[in-house]
Amino acid sequence: MRNDKNYEAHHRGPRELCTGGEWIYGRNPVVEALRAGRRTFSEMILPPPDKNEADEIASLRRAARDRGIVVRTEDRKRLDLLTRGGHHQGVALKTTGYPYVAFEDILEEVRENENATVVVLDHLEDPQNVGSVLRTACAIGVTGVILPEDRGCGVTPAAVRASAGASEYLKVAHVVNLVRAMKQLKDAGMWMTGLDWGEDAKNYTDIDFRGKCGLVVGAEGSGISRLVRETCDFIAVLPMVGEIESLNAGVAAAVCMYEMVRQRA
Repeated sequence: MRNDKNYEAHHRGPRELCTGGEWIYGRNPVVEALRAGRRTFSEMILPPPDKNEADEIASLRRAARDRGIVVRTEDRKRLDLLTRGGHHQGVALKTTGYPYVAFEDILEEVRENENATVVVLDHLEDPQNVGSVLRTACAIGVTGVILPEDRGCGVTPAAVRASAGASEYLKVAHVVNLVRAMKQLKDAGMWMTGLDWGEDAKNYTDIDFRGKCGLVVGAEGSGISRLVRETCDFIAVLPMVGEIESLNAGVAAAVCMYEMVRQRA
């Protein structure tokens, strides 16, 4: 039996490699995770060393060396398995799980900030949509993002990839009950607007998004759940004048978030 540690590490299967952590993948997500520095890192997978390798790969190799992160190579098939078929670009980083914050941390910031902005995701299940919302939320500088603990996608490696690593800079909280969390935000002076349709819905540009503002984004297909909708102060709708009846959650949320930016500017 071989005792060579490098040999053993290289030839472990994906299940073994994932033990005790998760793998972020893709060049930008790995770069941003290292830059944000909110997680603990243990292993990095990179292409074999090459004197002509891209500057980004060389920079990641230096960062791993400086931080004492073990660097190894894996063949494409094994890396595909490790990242569950994700678009990894030959790069993956083993980390601790996503660093969620306590809801109370976001709530306290809302109490203190007259221009606080919170995004609430009502049981979104597609990591691409979750990642897209997180990327825009980071771009406009939201105070925090609220997710339900069950029946929805969390900040998984796939969502991190879809956000291009922007998720690493956000305050994201898991809550047991979205309605209760929304009521606490409202008690702190925040107005809640849900993205949905219906007779009570107003054009999104007619909603006043100044001051403390929360935006609720509903699940793909079903939209905002009944109790969450009833807890909203306003319902905003995006006009659809073409042949389609709706936008995906990530795009709709982005349009509305930038209306917030426009009004506040």
